[in-house]
Amino acid sequence: MKRRQFIKKTAQGSAALTLGATLLSCVESTNKSIMTNKTAPVAICTWGFTKANQAAGEALESGMAALDAAIKGVAVEEENLKNTTVGKGGAPDREGNVTLDACVMNSNGDCGAVVCVENITNVAALAKVVMEETPHVMLAGKGAEELAYKNGFQAEHLLTDSSEAAYREWLKTSEYKPIINIENHDTIGMLCLDQHGDIAGACTTSGLSYKMKGRVGDSPIIGSGLFVDNEIGGAAATGMGEEIMKTVGSFLIVELMRQGKTPQEACEEAVQRIVTKNKT
Repeated sequence: MKRRQFIKKTAQGSAALTLGATLLSCVESTNKSIMTNKTAPVAICTWGFTKANQAAGEALESGMAALDAAIKGVAVEEENLKNTTVGKGGAPDREGNVTLDACVMNSNGDCGAVVCVENITNVAALAKVVMEETPHVMLAGKGAEELAYKNGFQAEHLLTDSSEAAYREWLKTSEYKPIINIENHDTIGMLCLDQHGDIAGACTTSGLSYKMKGRVGDSPIIGSGLFVDNEIGGAAATGMGEEIMKTVGSFLIVELMRQGKTPQEACEEAVQRIVTKNKT
C-alpha cells in the first residue's frame, strides 16, 4: 500500500487520536483550574454524541463521580437504536450476531473490560462490574454474560429490525470493505473530570460492521482504546482499531505528555508512528 493511500485509510483513526489529545488538553488545563479555582467539571466524548455528553455533564454537575458519569453518558448511545456502531441496534458480525465490547478506567488506575458480549446492552456498566467485583481486568463472551445476569442485568435481543435488514442486504454480496470516514466509526469514548479533580473514562462499541466472528478492536483494550492517568490526563481513541492497537495509541499519547509534549504534539507523534509502521 502506498504511503498516501495508507494516510487516507487511517484518517479516521488519526482523527480519533487527535480527539484524544484534545481531551487531554481539556482535562489537563481544567484539572489545574479545579484544584485552584473550583471550576465546573468537564465531560467530553468522541464524535457528535451531544446527548451522551450532556447526560454525563449533568451527572457531573450533580456531584457524580467521574467514572459513573462517563458510564451514564455512554449508556445514552448504547441504548440509542439509531446508532449502528454502539450497543443495542449495532451492526452484527458476519454470522448475524451482535457482539459488544467495552472498557472503563478510573482515576486510581483500576480498570475493567468485556469483549464479545451478546444479549447485554450496557456493557460499559458491565465492565465496571468486572473491575469492582472480580479479580480480573477482562472477561469475554459467555463468562461476561453470566456475570451480567448475576448482577441484575437483563437479557435483550440486540439485533434490531433495521440492523437485520441491513445485514440481509450485505449477505447478497458479503463484501467486507470498511469505508473509513467520519460517518463510519465504531466507538464512543468518553472522558470525565469530576468536582474532585479526578479523571475517568469509558469506551464502548459494537465493532466494525460484518466483522469476522470473534474480532475485537481497540475499544475494550486498556492503553489502546482508553487510558487514564490522574496526574497527567486521559485519552480515548476511535476508528480503525487494528491500526490504533499497533501503537497502543491512548497510552502512547498520555506517556508522551508525561515527557513534556503538549497534547497536540503527543497526538501528532502517535499518528506519525501509525504511518511509519505502515510504509511500503
